Amino acid sequence: MNLPEINTSLFARLRFILVQTSRPGNIGGVARAMKTMGFDELVLVTPRFENALQHEEAIAFASGAQDILAKTRVVGSMAEALEGINFAAAVSARLREYSPPVLNPRELAEQVAAQPECHAALIFGNERFGLPNEVVEQCNVLINIPANPEYSSLNLSQAAQVLAYECRMAALNGQRTASEIGFHGEAASLSQIEGMYTHLEESLVQIGFLDANNPRKLMPRLKRLFARAQLETEEVNILRGIARQMVANKGPRGKS
Repeated sequence: MNLPEINTSLFARLRFILVQTSRPGNIGGVARAMKTMGFDELVLVTPRFENALQHEEAIAFASGAQDILAKTRVVGSMAEALEGINFAAAVSARLREYSPPVLNPRELAEQVAAQPECHAALIFGNERFGLPNEVVEQCNVLINIPANPEYSSLNLSQAAQVLAYECRMAALNGQRTASEIGFHGEAASLSQIEGMYTHLEESLVQIGFLDANNPRKLMPRLKRLFARAQLETEEVNILRGIARQMVANKGPRGKS
């Protein structure tokens, strides 16, 4: 039996995540930006203001989007915020040396809209400090808004509005299909991928390829490599099987 269209629509499978937001007004502004474009799932990770969702500034800036605030979840970790997500996009004006692949908002929107199996999250950082590197490294892509290089500063709710608009247009246009981008299997969840990274790192240490006391940049490079692949569940299982076999073969090879 076919699922109703709304269940595969991008409007039903895109989550906005705000990390350590400082100003309640920005939370309300993001809720308003989301509602104007037809999105309604908002999650806050450890906001820096107590009772941020009930704050008068958040309610004022929401300006009619109080229903979005009412259903917003507040969680204590990124792991909780990313439950059920298999594609995460970090939104940042600052490019990193070992960031995942960089897309602009339109590229990101077209990609996630074309993949009905993709449950995606847009992750926005703190107004002053942005997103920490460890959060960016967990993501599949980094989104950079191509603003005026002489003045590229965007308010948090403005950035959310740009992303929400592009996602709405991509969802309505439906210009590309899953077959066109070669997506066929079930996308691996972020928790599955993170477990694979941990397993791979432990195995590389055990076979002597990685020095646990001096890891340098090997794991960030590997994470960037695999982020470009958009791993499926079966592919994650294959990589974990390889990691197990590397360790199993270490003894005999070490003695030869």
